[in-house]
Amino acid sequence: MKNIAVVGSQWGDEGKGKIVDWLSEQADVVIRFQGGHNAGHTLVIDGVTYKLRLLPSGIVRKNKISVIGNGVVVDPWALLEEIKEIKAKGITVDPNNFIISESANLILPFHREMDEIREDAAGEKKIGTTRRGIGPAYEDKVGRRSIRVMDLRSEKNLDQRLESVLMHHNAIRKGLGKKIFEKNQLKKDLLKIAPEILKFSQPVWLKIDEFKKQKKRILFEGAQGILLDVDHGTYPFVTSSNTVASSAATGTGCGPNSINYVLGITKAYTTRVGEGPFPTELNDKIGEFIGTRGKEFGTVTSRKRRCGWFDGVLVRQTIKISGIDGIALTKLDVLDELDEIKMCIQYELDGKKIDYLPATAEDQLKIKPIYKTFPGWKSSTNGVKNIKELPQNAKDYIYALEDFIGAKISSISTSPERDDTILIENPFEI
Repeated sequence: MKNIAVVGSQWGDEGKGKIVDWLSEQADVVIRFQGGHNAGHTLVIDGVTYKLRLLPSGIVRKNKISVIGNGVVVDPWALLEEIKEIKAKGITVDPNNFIISESANLILPFHREMDEIREDAAGEKKIGTTRRGIGPAYEDKVGRRSIRVMDLRSEKNLDQRLESVLMHHNAIRKGLGKKIFEKNQLKKDLLKIAPEILKFSQPVWLKIDEFKKQKKRILFEGAQGILLDVDHGTYPFVTSSNTVASSAATGTGCGPNSINYVLGITKAYTTRVGEGPFPTELNDKIGEFIGTRGKEFGTVTSRKRRCGWFDGVLVRQTIKISGIDGIALTKLDVLDELDEIKMCIQYELDGKKIDYLPATAEDQLKIKPIYKTFPGWKSSTNGVKNIKELPQNAKDYIYALEDFIGAKISSISTSPERDDTILIENPFEI
């Protein structure tokens, strides 16, 4: 049985929700392996819209097991609120179909506050975080002072763990002239919700081993995009976790040989949210048109996304970094009305041509894109389900894109509707 990891090949917001939903229908288990409630998927099933932030996409389908892995940072109150919201739409969420890793780290109120304090203090140098405490929570994880799901089992242990983490945070808060954070009320609040969280808690690594023995199909679901990876993205304008496909193994507790196919979700153009370099950004009417037609607003934050031409150099780079086997190309129909379409095939830096994104933000901000121009197709691709039915200019663009990035296109999305997809190969059936 094949297990698939799904990652975004750009800066996130590539339309993973629709693709992951289609794959989750074929999977037995869907596992989130990194990120937090700063990333969102929008699913539309039978006319009902579900906006998921922490819950894996499989939760909306019957007879699927949904898992939050150890690599995810969990705001327990946000999770319980999301469960409440989705239950109100008739979805079942119980220990039989939903599991949280006992090793998952918690996002607490002082993490959110620290996120806001830092962003506000940074002014023009801000990172552009979602202010949900993701970064500070990951810092505490690496600093070995974090509160994990398993710590909610014992009041004595929780008290000691809170003492440790607040010693660190309150020292910083004092230095910044902020009020120190009181432990006792937070402990009381955590103990109040502990039973609701702990009833879902299990050793996920052990469950995955069971799933593999039972020959279950596992779908590893990533959040955000590879260009936001803390090691391989546009640092420091990145998230605080590893978003590459290999994190599916470390973020759940299985070996890399558990992943048989890596699918990269890729927009037919480029967008990013927040601050940071963006070589092909369009600050003009075309960029505005793409954003409006593509409804480029964040699922979680509703922030307007920056838009630009497809950057082949970047996607080719993320394919190599993340070991992507195939591409699911999304939002092709957004380009239908354009007279011409451009693809970045090279950069210029200080008068020299280069074919990769340099590591420093200083160089990333200086590079100039070199484009190849394609004639637009000026006709609707919306709802097309067979590649033969696409306009010739659209096919020429797709084949040129596929050839340049060096990865096979496995599917093409031609509208937000789940069935409006050109399927070239099914990763579960290869």
